[in-house]
Amino acid sequence: MTTHSNSDGERNPPGPSAWGSALAGLAALAVSIGIGRFAFTPILPMMQEDFGLSISEGGWLASANYVGYLVGGLSAIGMRIRPGIAIRAGLLGIGLSTLAMGLEHQFMLWVVLRAIAGIASAWVLVFVSAWALERLTLLGRPELSGTVFAGVGTGIVVAGGACLIAMSLHAHSVEAWLFLGVLSTVAAGAIWPLVDAGPSSNPNPASTIAPAELASVEFWPLVLCYGAFGFGYIIPATFLPVMAKEIVAGPRLFGWAWPAFGAAAVISTIFAAQLKSFLSHRAVWIGGHLAMALGVVIPLVVPGLSGIMMAALLVGGTFMVITMAGMQEARRVAGPHARALMAAMTSAFALGQILGPLIVGFLARWKGGFALALGLAAAMLAVSAISLSFVTEKGDQT
Repeated sequence: MTTHSNSDGERNPPGPSAWGSALAGLAALAVSIGIGRFAFTPILPMMQEDFGLSISEGGWLASANYVGYLVGGLSAIGMRIRPGIAIRAGLLGIGLSTLAMGLEHQFMLWVVLRAIAGIASAWVLVFVSAWALERLTLLGRPELSGTVFAGVGTGIVVAGGACLIAMSLHAHSVEAWLFLGVLSTVAAGAIWPLVDAGPSSNPNPASTIAPAELASVEFWPLVLCYGAFGFGYIIPATFLPVMAKEIVAGPRLFGWAWPAFGAAAVISTIFAAQLKSFLSHRAVWIGGHLAMALGVVIPLVVPGLSGIMMAALLVGGTFMVITMAGMQEARRVAGPHARALMAAMTSAFALGQILGPLIVGFLARWKGGFALALGLAAAMLAVSAISLSFVTEKGDQT
């Protein structure tokens, strides 16, 4: 491919244009997170109806994906591999594991497949974040990062919409898994030639964590705060639907809720990317934590469905904004070690996501209800936001 000049008169790296790179990143995250991670949420009720899947078994399948995501994040910390290869491998793993969910009906195999999808999803998120943010900066279009991270919400809309249509046609979970598996595979084929371009296409030993980075005044605070985000996010994401079902029993409301959740993520991510001229990545991250904390506690203050819907809007409208701002801040802070920091943060998120439901389950049995759990989640988010504001910032490396 030919090179072009950016607005500063510099020669751009070979490969797709800024918009081509952004759309490739969008499609990759739509597959990896929107389908590989979150498609299970709208399909689960269909699987319960088709196969008599119990709540406990559904929890095991969700946990397998969470654990896989943790393993994928940890493995990405020290991987010395070209981003393009890792992204392709991750997309292929998601496509095949999603297809297999519709072809095989053994529970233990489902557990393995959901774990594989989790590992692959973490790889794609980490390597796409590192590749896309660097490439868009080199091309002079960093504001298009919002388009990249809008891919998660786009994938959620597609997966949720597909399941809504499937339910209206009285189709089964098998057809939903097969459709999303084929869609993932086709999208991976379209992205395949686009993600191996630019300086980041070369493996960089400096992308692994150096001992000096581990001692950085920013490294561990960022990792821990991102882990608090995983803990604070998963509690309302897991238990707000349960609270809502106690008030409204209509299944169609929940059928529309998941696509609406994804649409909120798309809109908020694109909007937040335009704030670069006014706010730093750190400030956006802090604001996201505070807004999510408010969303978590609203059901405790505003009774009924209105409080739950307000909470869903605030949580759904901030979870990808925080992801985008966190990955951007990792690149600003760590420079050549950004990918390793992103992987460490992703691992911390996964660990928080695993611990959240376990702790909530204990608190719910101890105190009854979700009030204490929601309060704990909000407190974790607020404390992490305060911590982020006090961590010393390095000079901008972008």
